[in-house]
Amino acid sequence: MRYTELGDPDCAIAQALTVVGDPWTLLLIRDVAGGTHQFDALRDGLGISRKVLTDRLKSLVADGVLEKRLYSPHPPRYEYHLTPAGRGLLPVLVALQDWGARHVMGDDVLSATSETDSAETRRVHALVGRRLPQLELAGPEGVPVDPVSNRTWTVLYCFPGAYAPGGNDYPPGWGRIPGARGCTLESCTYRDRMAAFAERDARVHGVSTQRPDQLAAFAEHERIAFPLLSDADLQLAAALRLPTFRVAGVDRLKRLTLVLDSSRTVRGVLYPLDDPAGSVDDALAIVDSLAGA
Repeated sequence: MRYTELGDPDCAIAQALTVVGDPWTLLLIRDVAGGTHQFDALRDGLGISRKVLTDRLKSLVADGVLEKRLYSPHPPRYEYHLTPAGRGLLPVLVALQDWGARHVMGDDVLSATSETDSAETRRVHALVGRRLPQLELAGPEGVPVDPVSNRTWTVLYCFPGAYAPGGNDYPPGWGRIPGARGCTLESCTYRDRMAAFAERDARVHGVSTQRPDQLAAFAEHERIAFPLLSDADLQLAAALRLPTFRVAGVDRLKRLTLVLDSSRTVRGVLYPLDDPAGSVDDALAIVDSLAGA
């Protein structure tokens, strides 16, 4: 549906709103990015009427934001998946979530963490039982890597940013952002405890929104052998609606840890994290408790 009354054919904002100017549209993109692809599941999750959903899906397919994939020929039934144009909207979703968490539901303060009783913290802990959809992040040298390993357990620790000395460096005022400091200490503590995770058949992946070359330089300087993955395209952040903050023009993941099993299901969460180094022992404790259960 084109909202021609917006006018101004030369304004990219106005023309973008002809595609995503309806609230249901962004919520649909949010849920498809999170792994919900079938009509009935989208309808049930959103509480939207069948007619409205049909119209929105038809428009998004026509606009090249979603594509239909046949999954049942008799009768014909389709799944809806993001196109490259649809994935290009993920930073918009993340920015909108960050703005809402900070300025609508929060106290306007820039932070890389959250209060233990906040809505954001409740949303992160509600990820337990959630399955991470299939996706790939950029690994060393930009090679695509599935963030979930084939081990019994995968520990994904998300961090705001870590840099090798010289060249790329932290943004101005980084040390004054609550929760931002401690990424190097956290990564090096995981490095030093790799044997303990291996004994438990657990694979560790670090995740940041930094570029792959920045992460590779940091890993080489600190002798980190396990993969540091780049979520620069915000696929993981959008899929699980992970908390972010924006500084120096970059959306960054807030510090948190997820423990997933081999079925890609989140089984444990650490958030907020006040002690980056101590969180490594906490992650081991989650793995031990899950293995014991």
